[in-house]
Amino acid sequence: MVIVGVTGHRGLTGDQARYVAAQARRLLTPLADTGFAGITCLAEGADTVFADVVLALGGRLISVIPSDGYRDFQPAAHRRDFDRLLRCSAEVRRQDRPAPDLASLMAASRALVDASDRIIAVWDGLPARGYGGTADVVDYARLRRRPVQIIWPAGAVRRPAGPGAEAGRPPPAG
Repeated sequence: MVIVGVTGHRGLTGDQARYVAAQARRLLTPLADTGFAGITCLAEGADTVFADVVLALGGRLISVIPSDGYRDFQPAAHRRDFDRLLRCSAEVRRQDRPAPDLASLMAASRALVDASDRIIAVWDGLPARGYGGTADVVDYARLRRRPVQIIWPAGAVRRPAGPGAEAGRPPPAG
């Protein structure tokens, strides 16, 4: 069974999310006949779009949870989707980390890459905004010799980085 991992930006616009979903469907549909799994950290944005496409195509969803408290680290508006996708996961891999921070997020991304045969990166091609961002994960995947397929709408611009939703929380890497 082929395992496809995802890394990508959070805070996608509606148009960006629709584009990403269509492109993920195009890349994953050929795998549906033979069976495949998608592995994701269930973050808001690219991870969630990817997970929904995996499930819609009958794929097996594998979720990597970076740390204790990871659900609460998610934006409040995303927690319902997070819970739904966690319930739909065929397998949940919990990392042994006490709290969600940039190091635990990158460690989870490394575990995701290591478990994958290939990676889909929802990436604008720019450097990461913080340690563990999409560019860092793409670099790690390439170092590990995983094929990386990049999805990003031509001419699209990411939303400006904002502070974490709760005080004391690092802004999302990405």
